[in-house]
Amino acid sequence: MRRISIKPFVLLTLLALGLAGCTVNPVTGEKQLSLIPESQELAMGAEQYIPTQQTQGGRFYVDPELTLYVRDVGEKLARVSDRPDLPYDFVVLNNSVPNAWALPGGKIAVNRGLLTELDDEAQLAAVLGHEIVHAAARHSVQRMQQAQLISLGVAGLGIALSDNEWAGLVMGGAALGAQLALAQYSQGDELESDHYGITYMKRAGYDPQAAVELQETFVKLSEGRDSNFIQGLFATHPPSIKRVHENQQMVNKLGAGGYRGEDVYQRKIAKLKELQPAYDAHDKALELAKDKQYDKALAKVNEAIRILPREAMFYSLRGRIYEAKDQVKKAEADFDKAVSLYPEMFEYRLRDGLNALDLNKLEKARSNLLKANDVVPTSIAFLRLGDIAARQSRRDDAVAYYSQAAKAGGQVGEEAQKKLAAMTQ
Repeated sequence: MRRISIKPFVLLTLLALGLAGCTVNPVTGEKQLSLIPESQELAMGAEQYIPTQQTQGGRFYVDPELTLYVRDVGEKLARVSDRPDLPYDFVVLNNSVPNAWALPGGKIAVNRGLLTELDDEAQLAAVLGHEIVHAAARHSVQRMQQAQLISLGVAGLGIALSDNEWAGLVMGGAALGAQLALAQYSQGDELESDHYGITYMKRAGYDPQAAVELQETFVKLSEGRDSNFIQGLFATHPPSIKRVHENQQMVNKLGAGGYRGEDVYQRKIAKLKELQPAYDAHDKALELAKDKQYDKALAKVNEAIRILPREAMFYSLRGRIYEAKDQVKKAEADFDKAVSLYPEMFEYRLRDGLNALDLNKLEKARSNLLKANDVVPTSIAFLRLGDIAARQSRRDDAVAYYSQAAKAGGQVGEEAQKKLAAMTQ
C-alpha cells in the first residue's frame, strides 16, 4: 500500500506545552508574546507555500518574465526590510481576483488581477512592501497565537469539492496556508504594514506617495462596491479613509519623491494586458456555466483558447463544461491537455483522475489522484482512491483511504463513512 502522508502543524501541542515567551518584534521593536519559534515559522511558510499557490490558481506560467520582474522589485524591498535574511520568494498567480498575500517566512504572492490595476512600479512596490511587513512583523503567526485560526480542524483534510461544482474548490480544515493568506488583517496590522512598507519604499528609492495613491484608489473602488476587489483585496486588506490620512502623514514626514517606473512597469505587463481578453472570456464562460448555459459557456471558453492556446486553465474549464454535457470523452481530452501544459497543478490532476474513473480507467485515475494528493490532499481524492482500491480488491488500501475521507464533513465524509462501515462489518 502507498503510504498516505499529511503534514499538519501541531500548533495545539506547542500551546499545551506552554512554550511561551516574550520576544521583540523585529519590525516595531516592541515586546510581544511568542508561542511559535522562528524555525517553526519558517517551516510553516515553506510547507504551505506551494499548496496555497495552487488553491489560488497556481503560477501564471504563460509569462514567466512577469514573475521575475515582480521578484526583482520584491527583493529590492526585502533587502532594506527589518528582516532581510528571511527566505523571501515572490510569485504571480493565475487569478483574476485582485489580491496579494504573505505567508510566514516571507512567501509572497500577487494575483495577475491586481497587477492590471496598478499604474507603475512604485505602486507595485507599495503592494509588495506592505506584504513584506506582514511577513517580517509575524502578523500571521500572531493571529494564529490569538486562536483566530487554530482549531482541531487544522489536522483535517484541507480541501473538498464544493456542493456547487461551478464554485470550484473550497477551503477545508487543514489548508492552513490559505486560511492565513485569505484571513482579514486587523486595522492595527494594516496600519503597521502601511507605515513600515512606506519606510521600505523610501529606503529602496521609490516614491512613497504611490502608497497613498493606491489607498485612495482602493477606497474609491470599495465605495463603488467593485465585486472583484470585495472578494479579493478588500476582504483581506480593508481600505479606509483613516489609512489614507495616516499614510499621507507618514509620506509628509519622510518626504515624497523617488522612482516611479511607469514606462518599465507598462512594458512588463504589456503581455498580460494583451492576453486579458482571453481571461475575460474564460471568466465569462465560468459565469455562464454556473448558470447552466453550457453552450454559451462553451463558445466563450473556445474564444479564450483561440486567443491563448497554451493556457491550461482554459482546457480544464472546457473539460468541466463537457462533463456537465455528459461528453466525458471530450472532457478527457481537455483534462489531459491541461495536465500536459501544467502537470504540477493539483486541480488538473484531480479532475483528470475523477474523469478517468468515470471512464473506468482505474490505473489512470489512480495515478492522477495520487499525484494530486501529493500537492494538495483532498477528501474527494481519498474517497475515489478508496473506490478504486475496493474495485481492485485491495481491501486494506480501501479502508485506509475511506478512513481519511471520512474525516471530512459534508457529503464526501458521509459517503466515506458508509463505505467504510460496509467494509468493516
